[in-house]
Amino acid sequence: MKYRRFGRTELQIPVFTCGGMRYQYKWQDVSYRDIPADNQKNLEATIHRSSELGINHIETARAYGTSELQLGKVLPKFDRESLIVQTKIEPMASKPFLKTFEQSLRFLNLDYVDLLSIHGINLESHLEECLRPGGCLEVAQKLQAQGKVRSIGFSTHGAADLIVKTIVTNQFDYVNLHWYYINQVNWAAIAAANQLDMGVFIISPSNKGGLLYEPSPRLVDLCAPLSPIVFNNLFCLSHPQVHTLSVGAARPEDFDEHIKTLDVLDRADEILPPILKRLEEAAIERLGSDWVNTWRTGLPSVDETPGRLNIPIILWLRNLAIAYDMVDYAKMRYNLLGQASHWFPGARADTIDLKSLQKCLANSPHADKIPDLLHEAHEMLGGAIVKRMSSS
Repeated sequence: MKYRRFGRTELQIPVFTCGGMRYQYKWQDVSYRDIPADNQKNLEATIHRSSELGINHIETARAYGTSELQLGKVLPKFDRESLIVQTKIEPMASKPFLKTFEQSLRFLNLDYVDLLSIHGINLESHLEECLRPGGCLEVAQKLQAQGKVRSIGFSTHGAADLIVKTIVTNQFDYVNLHWYYINQVNWAAIAAANQLDMGVFIISPSNKGGLLYEPSPRLVDLCAPLSPIVFNNLFCLSHPQVHTLSVGAARPEDFDEHIKTLDVLDRADEILPPILKRLEEAAIERLGSDWVNTWRTGLPSVDETPGRLNIPIILWLRNLAIAYDMVDYAKMRYNLLGQASHWFPGARADTIDLKSLQKCLANSPHADKIPDLLHEAHEMLGGAIVKRMSSS
């Protein structure tokens, strides 16, 4: 395993993290006696495999249902100082935040966590709840002073400008955020985090980063000689500003493809350029160079759009479906719109009159054709509504 300094936490963190949202039994709390033995056995085997590979960073959250409770049966069997344990708690008033943290610690069966994240600073109101006098950040800092928390960070699915705004408060030691080949809009946030010596953790690069464990044949060809998973890992880790990538392992063998990245990490400058060139040329071939280079220019945010239509996301998903045949991924994300609140905001294109968009598209060089493209995207991707995993 390779390790990187996780910013000012001073932790040496593995370049892969064992994420805890796919191996648990339920998204809701249940009694431990109700958890099937085979599920617990699989979780424990996954953690042991992670440890064997040198992946000693275990990341979970109070919102991940039985994940903490199940981890609490295996983590105390390890040398505590050899582990980096991270949990996450959503922003809330101080008393329930403290009560929730205490529950997390009991479930994990630990005396402290190395990393505590404010889970999901996705809206301005979440940031305000954190920073206000007596807010949850103040509670986290008191827990840190008591030795129950080593370092404090935040996770986010929010807009890039909000992430940067949160980072530059300089109140956090690290950030969990989305950034990978198909979605690089948060690079400014990563740069800001590096300027303040914060750790950078990439959320879900293989799932939210494109369902890369079930890639389209076209994407497989374009990423050769690497698999799409290894390509995306190498792309992310070729940037030293990125410190660790989450592997949401559901079973022990889920690490196997990711670990292949380590063999080529020192050759990124040689291996990546031809693949990146092919991917760019493939997008231009199917979408046109003008569109590829300017489609995002002048697009309104969700809050600026009638009916809260998420125009950038819908057009982005259309791009991926056309350029790389990533239709399954695009359908999964598109049909989540309207169902995931601030975690994935905005509405699908069938919810409003697309003719009403003229004013909000005034700054786009493609204003005239975007309504038709949104309609096309819905015809291509629309289907059964998808719920967030935590709601299923």
